Amino acid sequence: MSGTEGAFSIAGKLDRLFRATGRPEPSYMVIAEAIRAGQGVAISHTYIWQLRTGRRDNPTVQHLTALARYFGVPVAYFLDDEMARRVDGQLELLRSLRDAGVTEIALRAADVSPQGREAITEAIRQVWESEHPER
Repeated sequence: MSGTEGAFSIAGKLDRLFRATGRPEPSYMVIAEAIRAGQGVAISHTYIWQLRTGRRDNPTVQHLTALARYFGVPVAYFLDDEMARRVDGQLELLRSLRDAGVTEIALRAADVSPQGREAITEAIRQVWESEHPER
C-alpha cells in the first residue's frame, strides 16, 4: 500500500481531522489563511487539498506541524499510526459525546489525561451496554 492509500496515510488522517469537527468542514482557504496568519507558515489551500486527497503525499515537517497545530493534535498523529489510533479514539469519544448532547462533558474531557478519557469511555460503554442488553 502506498503512502496515499489507506486509513493510516497522510490523506486518510487529514481527512479524518476535517470530518472530526462535527460541524460544517472549514474550507481549505480558511485553514490556509489561519495557518499563515496564526503560525507564519506559508501553505496554500490547493496544497492542503492535495494532501487530503492524496495527490501529494510527502509534506514537510513544517507543514505537518502547522496542520497538526491547526487541528489541535500532536504532529506525531501524522507520523505514528499508534498515536493516530489513540487520537482518533479521543476524537470519536468527543464526537459521540457531542452527538449525544453532552457538550459540557465533552469540553471538560478535553482537559483530562489520556487515562481519564479511557475511563470516561469505559464508563459510557458500560452504561450503554446496561441500557441496551439486547445488542
